[in-house]
Amino acid sequence: MTNNIRVERAIKRMTQQQLAELVQVSRQTINAIEQGKYIPSTVLALKIANVFEKKDDDIFQLEEEDWNK
Repeated sequence: MTNNIRVERAIKRMTQQQLAELVQVSRQTINAIEQGKYIPSTVLALKIANVFEKKDDDIFQLEEEDWNK
């Protein structure tokens, strides 16, 4: 799964820490999600999308190999 959280944060001039506080996780969790090392729960993905006022699939995209798991 890929995501464009870093881009969306830049648009809003938001730090990882600020986003983390809004969605009630650690800054390290946001960092891991941005780097593709951690796939968020559905609830967390929806919270993140809500912060950016976007649909979840505007933030998170499945990759081809995700369909084969």
